[in-house]
Amino acid sequence: MLDFKSILRIEFADFLSMREDVLSESAYAHDCHYLTSFDSYLIDCNLQHKEISESVITEWIKNLSGKSSSVANKVIVIRLFLRYLSSIGIRVFMPPIPKVTDDYIPYIFSDEELKRIFALSDNITLTKTQPNPYIQLEFPMMLRIMYGCGLRVGETLALKMKDVDLDGGILLLKQTKGDKQRLVPMHQTLTSILIRYCLAMGLIGKAEALLFPSAIQEVPLSVKSARNKLNIILKYADISLKGRAKRERGPCLHCLRRVFAFKSFAAAEKSGRSIDASVPYLSIYLGHDSLKETESYLKFSSELYPEAMELFDDYTLQVFPEVSYDE
Repeated sequence: MLDFKSILRIEFADFLSMREDVLSESAYAHDCHYLTSFDSYLIDCNLQHKEISESVITEWIKNLSGKSSSVANKVIVIRLFLRYLSSIGIRVFMPPIPKVTDDYIPYIFSDEELKRIFALSDNITLTKTQPNPYIQLEFPMMLRIMYGCGLRVGETLALKMKDVDLDGGILLLKQTKGDKQRLVPMHQTLTSILIRYCLAMGLIGKAEALLFPSAIQEVPLSVKSARNKLNIILKYADISLKGRAKRERGPCLHCLRRVFAFKSFAAAEKSGRSIDASVPYLSIYLGHDSLKETESYLKFSSELYPEAMELFDDYTLQVFPEVSYDE
């Protein structure tokens, strides 16, 4: 007769087989990781009866590490497995889903830091270790598009000339998060700079040409290369996390998108437009799936912009009140 641990191993396999039929490949991989870890934990437990008790589950949750959202996701997956075990007659304790706290603080470049970043990027010099002959022109332009339009780095580097309407000052983004497409208008000043860039790079009239090519023909500048170049600039600009909040993410390319969002909110408020009227438009402009996703762009360190914090905090409390994590 099979012992309880052997029965659990069989049920683990059956449950994963069912999950594979309803989940995407990446989601299934996450479930496998969480369940395998839970399985290993149960093997080490001294399970005397056909039951997974409260003490067993509580001890497992106490040993979980990572962000609060990651812990909640793990508990959610294990709850599904426990519910399955309960449906086949095995006694289990069903744990509550832990509350998700906001433990992420984005880094926001100050105006002075942005000046140093752009000044250094405009004066990149070619070296023997820099194989890309276009980097002097394309890196400053890449930064300006990300800063001026709030684009993700992957979206920016994937652009081709056929995606750029220089007459109308509009970018067509095809390769975006969630496989969505969107049109992104540019400021007239940015459009003028982009026209001069395209002329200097010899891109006009070449629909299939990459806006930001690498040294390898028909291959775009890589995200890794762009990140490495920014890291060098940040070092020379003396920009780091020193003295910042402990949970604040370090300066990176994505911070330019954060700055764009912040300045957009600030400009809307200064011109007399309410934030709650501006958020839906900015959410679409940024390519977010929902206003909830845009919420994270309203969270900033009060160190740089203390006057704006009260305004943004009031807005987020009205639209996104604190709630427990919902399954």
